[in-house]
Amino acid sequence: MFLVLLACGSAVLAGPKIGVLGIGLCFGLVLVCLCYAIGNISGCHVNPAVSFAVWLTGGMSFKEFVGYVAAQLVGAAIGGGILYWFVLTAPGFDFGGITGSTGLAANVLQPGATSLLALLAEIGLTFFFVFVVLCSTDKQKGAGNLAGVAIGLALGLVNIVGITVDNCSVNPARSFGPALWTTGAWGDFWIMIVGPLVGAMSAAVCRQLIKGRNA
Repeated sequence: MFLVLLACGSAVLAGPKIGVLGIGLCFGLVLVCLCYAIGNISGCHVNPAVSFAVWLTGGMSFKEFVGYVAAQLVGAAIGGGILYWFVLTAPGFDFGGITGSTGLAANVLQPGATSLLALLAEIGLTFFFVFVVLCSTDKQKGAGNLAGVAIGLALGLVNIVGITVDNCSVNPARSFGPALWTTGAWGDFWIMIVGPLVGAMSAAVCRQLIKGRNA
């Protein structure tokens, strides 16, 4: 909920003022805060792609995976709804600027981007993000208390790169929340599912290949 409300909200409410770098920073900072707030409770996945990778690497059961994804989708839907309510309360406000014609920072192809470019971007950026998550949270060779910082920085970086392509998803729940409350986002939605899941699976495979090695 907070990832969609605050991070996507930064694009919707302040996009023209803070630009791509500012929005990417907001995504990263929100996740850093959440990692240290709820990381000791649930691991702070807040992302079906991360949960998918954790399940693939044996970190959770399939039942837990389904429950996590359900909670993530519900939270994203609530966050998107609150953000939509904000927009309704001030129709004359200068919303967006980097959100596309759909508003609410929905994940849609930006001018000049193709479906193939967006799909490759989502796969590659999700691979990087999830790989950082899996490695930094490893119980034996991870980053310990600094894992939240590494994860937040990784999310900020991929958003700075990916926003200009499709507003950057790397998280099917993050795409689902705004799409529920706006129009025109569902046509590209498949990219925001396939790309992150393929990227997460690739990161999980790579992590398993180097696990236990001095790499």
